[in-house]
Amino acid sequence: MGQASDSVESIQTPVSFVEKLAGSEAFGAMFREGMALVEEAAAYLDGDGRDDAKSLPRSEALAYAAESMRLTTRLMQIASWLLLQRAVNQGEITRAQAASDKHKVRLSQQELASNPDVFAHLPQKLRDLAIHSLRLQARVMHLDQLIYGSDAGYPQTRAESPVEAQLQRLRNAFAPGL
Repeated sequence: MGQASDSVESIQTPVSFVEKLAGSEAFGAMFREGMALVEEAAAYLDGDGRDDAKSLPRSEALAYAAESMRLTTRLMQIASWLLLQRAVNQGEITRAQAASDKHKVRLSQQELASNPDVFAHLPQKLRDLAIHSLRLQARVMHLDQLIYGSDAGYPQTRAESPVEAQLQRLRNAFAPGL
C-alpha cells in the first residue's frame, strides 16, 4: 500500500510545461534564429547598409539612423536573453539565478522608430530586419513572461480536482462524530 501512495504523491507534482519549453528544441530553434538575425543585421549595417544610407535623402537618412539604432538595441536585448536562457538550459546557472536582479535581462518593447510613411521609404533590407526582429522580440517577451512572470504560466498551488472535491464531500458526510 505504501508504494501506491508514494506513486500517487509523485504524480501529483505539477509538471512545468514552461520549463520544458524553455529547454526544448523549439527554444533551440529560437536561439539559432535570434543569433542568425543578429549576425545578419550586423553584416548589413556594417556593409551594404552603409551604402544604402548614403543614397537616402536627409529625412530618410535620419530615419535610417534611428531605425538602425533601435534595431541594434532590440537585437542586443534579445541576444542577451537568449544567451541567459541557454546558460540555464546548460546548467551553468539556475533559473532562480537567471531571474535575479544581477542576471535578469530587462526586456523592453522596442517599437519602430519611424512613422509608417517614412518607414516605407527605407531600404527593404532594413525594413525586413526590423520587422523580423519585432516578431522575434514579441515571442521572446511572451516566453519571458511565461517563465519569469508573476504566475510563471502555471498555478503556484495545485488546483483541487472535481473528483477530489467529491471524495472530500463523501469523507465529510461519513466522518464519525458528525
